[in-house]
Amino acid sequence: MHGEGFFFQAFVYLLAAVISVPIAKRIGLGSVLGYLLAGIVIGPFGLHLIGQEGQDVMHFAEFGVVMMLFLIGLELEPSLLWRLRGPILGLGGLQVGVTTLLVTAIAITAVGLPWNQALVVGLILALSSTAIVLQTLAEKGLMKTEAGQNTFAVLLFQDMAVIPMLALMPLLALGAKAGVADASSGHGGGHPLWVETLPPWGQALAVLGAVAVVVVGGRFLTSPLFRFIASARLREVFTAASLLLVIGIALLMTRVGLSPALGTFLAGVVLANSEYRHELEGDIEPFKGLLLGLFFISVGASIDFQLIGAAPGQIAALVLGLVSLKLAVLIGLARGFKMSFDQGLLFAFALAQGGEFAFVLVSFATQHHIIGSEVSAPLIAAVAVSMALTPLLLMLAEKVLLPRFGTLEEADAREPDAIDEENPVIVAGFGRTGAVVGRFLRANGVRPTILDIDSEKVEVLRRVGIKAFYGDACRLDLLHAAGADTARLLILALDSLEKTRLIAETARRHFPNLRVLATVATRQDAYEILDTGVEDVYREALDSALRVGVDALRALGFRSHQATRSARRFRCYEVEGLAELYALRHDEKLYFSTAKQKVHDLERLLTSELEAVDENRDAGWDVESLRRDFAEGYHED
Repeated sequence: MHGEGFFFQAFVYLLAAVISVPIAKRIGLGSVLGYLLAGIVIGPFGLHLIGQEGQDVMHFAEFGVVMMLFLIGLELEPSLLWRLRGPILGLGGLQVGVTTLLVTAIAITAVGLPWNQALVVGLILALSSTAIVLQTLAEKGLMKTEAGQNTFAVLLFQDMAVIPMLALMPLLALGAKAGVADASSGHGGGHPLWVETLPPWGQALAVLGAVAVVVVGGRFLTSPLFRFIASARLREVFTAASLLLVIGIALLMTRVGLSPALGTFLAGVVLANSEYRHELEGDIEPFKGLLLGLFFISVGASIDFQLIGAAPGQIAALVLGLVSLKLAVLIGLARGFKMSFDQGLLFAFALAQGGEFAFVLVSFATQHHIIGSEVSAPLIAAVAVSMALTPLLLMLAEKVLLPRFGTLEEADAREPDAIDEENPVIVAGFGRTGAVVGRFLRANGVRPTILDIDSEKVEVLRRVGIKAFYGDACRLDLLHAAGADTARLLILALDSLEKTRLIAETARRHFPNLRVLATVATRQDAYEILDTGVEDVYREALDSALRVGVDALRALGFRSHQATRSARRFRCYEVEGLAELYALRHDEKLYFSTAKQKVHDLERLLTSELEAVDENRDAGWDVESLRRDFAEGYHED
């Protein structure tokens, strides 16, 4: 009965995802680890709800990786990709090359494999998991960091490197007939390649032609096509067209022997400036999420616990050796490319695992009789286990290593600037919020000491006449140098919640007379900063959102004084509610019941005030005085 019928299999996969992922998210493990654990539980070595057909599901689920890279491409303009050419070729090329050479040398000297088998093992283990790493970094909001950008660059190079690796396999098959492998191994979908009968120059032209079709078609043909489809005003047809585009490009790439993930990524980059970019994202995102979840479950189900149980020491040694070796290589590259200590640590721990393309390469190598089951079986088990460990490795880096060591050697690529002034206010972070606060203070005759970890931003500020200093405010010695002992205010306006919390804790511990004002993004972030003892916490979007609300009410016909007074009352109620709900945050039932009651109370209060407006008293208010009153009273807590 197990595994009989498509609907039963679909039910099992969906049930596993629906149960495991919310639990994993609730306890802080993330969705990827939840999917992997679900696969382990329902797999052949768990409850056996799915059997060996899970490998067939894996090939289908790999299309989730294709969709993910298409969506990533939509987020990248060609100019940004060109800017990343250094990390892609430098970091990516060195990571693959150095890791391959080291693994090959170890496999020859320590294991005794022939050189061709050792080289294949080196190529396989040099790759990392695009799907798991990018999904995990995206969930943690780390994709736009230096570590996230460099990680993406390395993964992109690895995906491109798979193509020459596949081409190299037949040449490494000593005594085997060289040629194109059976595409059913996951690279061609079970159909012969269009180019396999062509001479080498013909194959090269076919590949270039396929890339040209994607670039030219994406640049000139997709907009008129989607404009025509959109004129039908049927959402399902536009969704079908979006899926047709991705599947068609993937099919074209596989038929000419290229990676479908690489082809769809290229298409995404070409369409990054398209007027239909956001519609494409919205239509493909749900399918991408479901297929990626299916892929992660399939990876968990593919872990051969019978083999692990038969040779636990061997598999553990392989996993530990793989992770340790890649960590050493990646940390060395991070230092060589002048990454800060914390970003280098995240970069290394993000990529210290095997990748999904390892399954494809192992299949090719087995088909060409380069390696046998005695090598491929433990290799696949070690890769799958290392992939499953990726979320845990990132949690180890984030929760254990960075808080303990993350500020000891940061930013050693450039020494902090010597700070030659002491002011009553220190502003840490001069981004979207810090810039407005700093300029506002300067306009009112208050000269703040501005600290920022972005050296380019510091240089730009100096060019426009704003004195700023390069340095990480997480460092206690830098706060001393900035005059925190005598300053009155420390304003934290950083994008990183972790750094905001760390600086707040440092300031509370070492400068008790220094008042800290911290900006955060969400209510939950505010709770974390309140935990440090900081009382002045501001949500960045609250004030601007209320200003939009005031203009919206005025556009709907409300009088200016009504909208302004309502916004002021709303803000005061919101600030008071933050403190009250903060005290209840550990009692989930009471927290949500109180939050629900406060929503109703606020709506009732503001509605009753609107109904009780004294028109005679308000009639004399002019717009300018209202705006001044709004600006003065709006920020009162």
